[in-house]
Amino acid sequence: MATLANGIRHLPGYLDRASQEHLVDIIRQIVVEAPLYVPVMPGTGRPMSVRMTNCGPLGWVTDKSQGYRYQSTHPVTGKAWPQMPQELLDLWEKLADHAKPPEACLVNFYSDDAKMGLHQDKDENAFDAPVLSISLGNTCLFRVGGLDRKAPTGSFKLSSGDVVLLGGEGRLAFHGVDRIYPDTSTLLKNGGRINLTLRRVNP
Repeated sequence: MATLANGIRHLPGYLDRASQEHLVDIIRQIVVEAPLYVPVMPGTGRPMSVRMTNCGPLGWVTDKSQGYRYQSTHPVTGKAWPQMPQELLDLWEKLADHAKPPEACLVNFYSDDAKMGLHQDKDENAFDAPVLSISLGNTCLFRVGGLDRKAPTGSFKLSSGDVVLLGGEGRLAFHGVDRIYPDTSTLLKNGGRINLTLRRVNP
């Protein structure tokens, strides 16, 4: 485990291949119930380069008119999000060091040309709980900075099976994904990367 200067923890290779494959199977079932969709930026309506869905009691969504928020239903189908799988709840219990369970798991699918600009995860009301991130599929270049967008940043690679926890001082650190490295994993047969982020929304 590597602990970065601001308290962010990186657990390389935390999930073995069998665990990764099992999680991918679970995610496929979630996507059947709650299809991936393309979110858009508030105000501009510009589409993001990732596709996403959620599971758990709440899901993170964004659109042009209402912006970033959590809600209990899929913005396209109107149906409740699928239940949070026990495997993810177990991971949270082992790693998050928080008394209450996660309420949302955001599922982001990155094609090999997708990226995610620097941002803070600040739409929650429970900043005492970490954000737990799981990488599956192709390796990405993950960038992380400080509490100000203009603070210096550093980057490191996240491979399939890696776990990152944004907690403590690093809970509100700016972070993003600069690029995906194609053909660095055989986990997803069509390439790309899946990122799962478990979040506690309410105190």
